[in-house]
Amino acid sequence: MEDTRNLIDEYKGVPNEQIFATLEKTRTPLEIAIENLEHDFNIGSIVRTANSFNVSKIHIIGKKKYNRRGAMCTDKYLRIIHHATIDDFINTQEGRELVAIENNTPRAKPLDGKNFVQATTLIFGSENNGITPELLSESHDVRYIESFGSTRSVNVGVAAGIAMYEYIRQNIL
Repeated sequence: MEDTRNLIDEYKGVPNEQIFATLEKTRTPLEIAIENLEHDFNIGSIVRTANSFNVSKIHIIGKKKYNRRGAMCTDKYLRIIHHATIDDFINTQEGRELVAIENNTPRAKPLDGKNFVQATTLIFGSENNGITPELLSESHDVRYIESFGSTRSVNVGVAAGIAMYEYIRQNIL
């Protein structure tokens, strides 16, 4: 029987639990947090991208349920932790730099100038309303992705991929 999962060849035919255990040995220190207030369908895309970069954890803050279809079952190979409140999430982040990716605040600076530390958690909000002021106030740094066309921002799933890659480029490659 052909393995139709969206996996690289070395994991074809391997049970999910074994894939998780293998990835666990080489996880990057990067963590991702997603504030889920509106059941944003982009979360699945962010989860899939986080798997591609083998992040150590994904934190979902707020609503537990999200559209897993976009994740294409990659959530089976990641540690996904749900936090009902921002305080619950913040209590897990001691010693980590919290970097919000948000373009709708005067506090934000371009991502281009960011030097990421190893113990970083990237924070993303919903496509429509972004990150709440409460979570932004807990963030150590706020960055935006520069835009060169007529739209003021890229989709949050795309922004997550760009920010994760920049972290990986600086700390892993």
